Amino acid sequence: MRPQHLEALRACCMLSKGHLEGDEVGSQEIYYFPGKGLRGGSFSWDIGTAGSTTMLAFTVLPLALFADKESSFSIVGGLFQDFAPSAFHMQEVLFPLIRRMGAELDLKILRPGYVPEGGGHLQLKVKPLNGPLEPIRLLKQGKVKEVRGICLASHLEEQKVAERMARQSEKLLMEHGVRARVQVIEDATALQKGAALLVVAETETGCLLGADQAGKRGRRSENIARFVVSSLLEDIRTGATTDRHLADQLILFAALAEGRTEYLIPMATDHVQSNLWLVQKILGAKTEIQGNLIRIDGIGLKPNEK
Repeated sequence: MRPQHLEALRACCMLSKGHLEGDEVGSQEIYYFPGKGLRGGSFSWDIGTAGSTTMLAFTVLPLALFADKESSFSIVGGLFQDFAPSAFHMQEVLFPLIRRMGAELDLKILRPGYVPEGGGHLQLKVKPLNGPLEPIRLLKQGKVKEVRGICLASHLEEQKVAERMARQSEKLLMEHGVRARVQVIEDATALQKGAALLVVAETETGCLLGADQAGKRGRRSENIARFVVSSLLEDIRTGATTDRHLADQLILFAALAEGRTEYLIPMATDHVQSNLWLVQKILGAKTEIQGNLIRIDGIGLKPNEK
């Protein structure tokens, strides 16, 4: 058990008024006894490492949507690293889609955090739902109407890391006939040097597809831009209405919603398959994949049924 996983379990326990046993680093068995109801309020967690703050935020979000009052979460740890959702992707891609489903939520980056020191600070605010989440239907990608990006670099202004990522991203996209607007952010508040890049495409039908990557020692700015741009273009070319990460991130919220959610994915990853299996087994939602089309018949969970 890693520190961020333990914090996620402890967070669930606090919101559900439950009880945990065996919640220690390295533990092979953990027992969770949920309480009755879900409580909102103000909560703070410091993961203590560069463990993912966004994964912890993703864990508490569905609970907070069905809590008895508004919730505010202050989470300290890593915000930009490999193998975890980036804070930028959550802000610019995932959350706008969840808002369309009826949620009221806000995510602020108070301080960036990177591997290995962490120390990033994320603030999440969530209002409880008045009714079930609404399903979402994204069945046609449509023409890309805008491509925008965010380049962040901490303590790297002299090396022009953010500027180089931005210009290279714009250049590569232009080579494919896509004009992009990429914002450059120079940060001096992080505990260490670090960088991150996100590029998002928005289509005429309201689809959002994003691609991102964090900086890393030995990972050149130009290579980060090349990876992010190529990932985004690959997903767009499939005709998908979600990117490869949003494809599995939406599954839980679709399973909780009332009615059928449908969207097109770039590919059926292991994360997609496992998340579909979980919402079937745990929530009883009906799911189906036909080619690149995902259908999820949500359970229509209402706030008073939490």
